[in-house]
Amino acid sequence: MKKFASVMVALAVLATLGSVYAEDKKAPDTLVYETKNGPVTFPHAKHVEAVKGDCKACHDALFGQTKGNLGYKESMHKKAETEKKSCGSCHVAGGKAFESKGNCAKCHAKKTA
Repeated sequence: MKKFASVMVALAVLATLGSVYAEDKKAPDTLVYETKNGPVTFPHAKHVEAVKGDCKACHDALFGQTKGNLGYKESMHKKAETEKKSCGSCHVAGGKAFESKGNCAKCHAKKTA
């Protein structure tokens, strides 16, 4: 019985430490993705605000938790929008945010020099 109690206490401590660690991890305010058509600066904080802090609105359903490929590469915009994946989940005609079609400069900064 003592062994069981010790195991339960250890598990409780680990669970508490895990949640404290998760709370200490601060999400970045912005992320920058280098693309052929100019860097895309993703305003993460603005998007977190838009979903009222509900990280599960995007993670992991649309995006992983680590910075990497958004799944929204050249010639994939239309596919992502049709399948309502990646940025195309919201940035599509009739979506929650501006449509990506015809709005390239809203995401892709023009390269200078």
